[in-house]
Amino acid sequence: MDTDLLRTFLEVNKTRHFGKAATNLYLTQSAVSFRIRQLEIKLGTPVFTRKRGDLRLTAAGERFVPYAETILQTWGRARQDVALTGSYQQQLTVGAASVIWEMESCNEWLEQVQAVKPDWALRTESLSRQQISNTLLEKIVDVVLTSEPPKLADMQQMRLTSFELVLVSNMPDQDMDSIAELPLVYLDWGTRFGVEHGRIPALQRTPVLHSHGCQAALRFLLNRGGVGFLPSTVAQPWIEAGQLHCVKDSPAMANELYMVWLSTNDKHEDIEDLVGSLSE
Repeated sequence: MDTDLLRTFLEVNKTRHFGKAATNLYLTQSAVSFRIRQLEIKLGTPVFTRKRGDLRLTAAGERFVPYAETILQTWGRARQDVALTGSYQQQLTVGAASVIWEMESCNEWLEQVQAVKPDWALRTESLSRQQISNTLLEKIVDVVLTSEPPKLADMQQMRLTSFELVLVSNMPDQDMDSIAELPLVYLDWGTRFGVEHGRIPALQRTPVLHSHGCQAALRFLLNRGGVGFLPSTVAQPWIEAGQLHCVKDSPAMANELYMVWLSTNDKHEDIEDLVGSLSE
């Protein structure tokens, strides 16, 4: 059984709306409809009735709900735990976008977790932002590190640290007027960043580089030149070395890094214990 079909079925059942389910799953409405049709073909019976905008489970659909939930939960646990061997008592799978993993604070957090939970095995996964909600719901990951926590039922979160995105250039003595002529390097930091970036007139042009990784953006600025936002922790060593320069009078974008998880996760109690240990 395709787990994507099961997850789509459960999301449509929860929202009772194909359009809302599509939004929550980062799919088109036609893709959601196709998955439900595929599921009904596999089961040999309709799972929803659709009459004048009223979407309801059929009797077969009602009976299938607990099976779908159990299959997804079992598959999620199996994917994480089958490789657990030796002296390790638990495995924690942590997901984050690649741009988050490149931050020093993430490495420090992993070391802190291992220090307070030495009998835990840690597994990291690189995710696109569109995958964050799905991987939490499917229990592919136990926790996610993100600057933009998803809006999910049963979501819990812990603030880990704060940081700034600063506008830098390889050229010294730049201001918000002079940078209009420089090549733009766009480090994709998510929806909120995109909105704020779009409010800066001097940066409204096609970027020469659109990157999802800090190091790619950094290296391009150092080697090819231009202007763009970088996390202050990434840019600071190069600013101190005189190879990057803050743009005068530029806005700094404040951000926070969160650890998020679902209270419905099978490891919820262990995660709560971890949070308590990290807070001490």
